[in-house]
Amino acid sequence: MMLRLPFIKKPPIVSVVRMSGTIGMAGRASLTDAALAPILEKAFKRGKPVAVALEINSPGGSPVQSSLIGARIRRLSEENDIPVFAFVEDVAASGGYWLAAAADEIYGDDCSVLGSIGVISAGFGAHVFLARQGVERRVYTAGKSKSMLDPFSPENPEDVARLKTLLDDMHGNFISYVKSRRGEKLDTKHDLFTGEIWLARRAAELGLIDGIGHLKPKMLARFGEKTKFRRYAMKRPFLSRFGASLAQDAIGSIEERAEFARFGL
Repeated sequence: MMLRLPFIKKPPIVSVVRMSGTIGMAGRASLTDAALAPILEKAFKRGKPVAVALEINSPGGSPVQSSLIGARIRRLSEENDIPVFAFVEDVAASGGYWLAAAADEIYGDDCSVLGSIGVISAGFGAHVFLARQGVERRVYTAGKSKSMLDPFSPENPEDVARLKTLLDDMHGNFISYVKSRRGEKLDTKHDLFTGEIWLARRAAELGLIDGIGHLKPKMLARFGEKTKFRRYAMKRPFLSRFGASLAQDAIGSIEERAEFARFGL
């Protein structure tokens, strides 16, 4: 039986939550609100931590999942009165930066890539290939927009215009979120919302992050040399641990590799 002595002061605890990978993409190891919810709940509530530190390494992904995860972080931070610090590794771009912006302070390595505050939609068109193979595409809908952006049909300018409106609206949501989180720290002389990326030192000058710093030394300097760290992370899928990855996980790995490659990583 462990004897608890109330007059002995416990060392401060910092909960460390690792967020590595694409957001809401194919594959069960992808970052989603559902997968991260129990991890974040434990990180904020177990052992009365003095802070939660986010280790972020993500090129982005689903804007909806990014928003849901970011909102959960803010909600837990405010409900438990616990500050949040984000530490960027290789990249926090697009949705990855959305997650970082959920923190009260953001730090990166000199070589970290940040930004890409924009929205992208990509696809392919196969109608010419099908025509050359003598394949006729037949689509029947109720509602003229039901088959919008069908990759097996010629591109429709009206569909493109509708998609552009959706992307612009989503981009506006992203911009509003970043402004609400970073506030007066942002350099208003520059257009920060073009989808451009920067290395951490330049990002700090623009107000997108608070400076250069690594997790452990920064937290020790902030909360004392006796600070303890308690780590939380998503577990790998059971079959993947034995090399028996499913097709969906294989596709997810390819998509994730492509997303990181966009930033030269």
